[in-house]
Amino acid sequence: MSRLPIIGITIGDINSIAVEVIIKTLHDPRIVNYCIPVVYGSPKIISYWRKVMNLNDFQLNIIKSLDQVNPKKANILVCWEEEIEVKMGEATTLAGKYAFLALALATKDALAGKIDAIVTAPLNKNTVNTPELPFVGHTEYLAQQAGKDHLMVLASDELKLALVTGHIPVKDVSSKLSIEGIYKKILLLKESLQKDFGISKPRIAVLGLNPHAGDSGLLGSEEKEIIIPAVDKAKGENQIIVFGPYPADGFFGSNQYRQFDGILAMYHDQGLVPFKYASFDSGVNVTAGLPFVRTSPDHGTAYAIAGKNEASEQSMRNALFMAIDIWARRNNYSEINANPLPLNPGKRERFRIDF
Repeated sequence: MSRLPIIGITIGDINSIAVEVIIKTLHDPRIVNYCIPVVYGSPKIISYWRKVMNLNDFQLNIIKSLDQVNPKKANILVCWEEEIEVKMGEATTLAGKYAFLALALATKDALAGKIDAIVTAPLNKNTVNTPELPFVGHTEYLAQQAGKDHLMVLASDELKLALVTGHIPVKDVSSKLSIEGIYKKILLLKESLQKDFGISKPRIAVLGLNPHAGDSGLLGSEEKEIIIPAVDKAKGENQIIVFGPYPADGFFGSNQYRQFDGILAMYHDQGLVPFKYASFDSGVNVTAGLPFVRTSPDHGTAYAIAGKNEASEQSMRNALFMAIDIWARRNNYSEINANPLPLNPGKRERFRIDF
């Protein structure tokens, strides 16, 4: 691909560290050598935070539509004109309202093919969620808007870890597991490892739900009745290189995870605790299965340090560059597999070589 991808960056919660890590990431002028960044938000909010951070030399190209984008600069798309009070370190419904507005507009443009990827800055789910607008997270919202099966993948150099269930109470996890559901997540993980991360024949490990992976049914039956049949189905029907279920404690404690390209955990904290322990500053959240690329820094709003100029932009920068890399790999994968040579297994071709 000769062109640079257009990456939409949602502004996130304006009272949190979201704007700070965006500014710190885009302050490096070399970013525009790799992508065309477009922040979805308000120039007034950027100006406010720029002064707080004492970065008077930082400028974004202000646009009101994507056809005004400057490919040689970082841009900001005006999503609202009104003045909004910034209350650093506070969770407010106003911040939630405008964080969602930026997300909705970026999602609409991504689905229309106007931008190639979305990098979502952190927001507070509690300030977005209302009776009129139920909201449990970026991942679920994007999947619902796209109408696609999805998979939350946490990625770093250390490991690639995906979740069968996401933002649901632990008491509901078991009832949400099914053979078909886990089977589909294995397929999505395999596809993401191939298309998004360039691993041609990924090795996948599946974790159990119960202590000691059920201990042959003594500590729970989900492994025998649901997880093992799903693993066997993935092996048999799709020839996927997948193993498990493994007891999560021993799997990570013994570094067994290093033998695999991807790991599928049953629920949120089972996967997120070891992932964040290993990759807290560098991890990236990827939503696999969408028709566009979506990444996010693997941290939250961090209200406690908002406005103190202490937030690290490493995870946001990693999220931006991972979005660029995934976009490029998906395009390369599509080109390579666009016109495969037909295979005729019943006929052996004979070649003659003359010397």
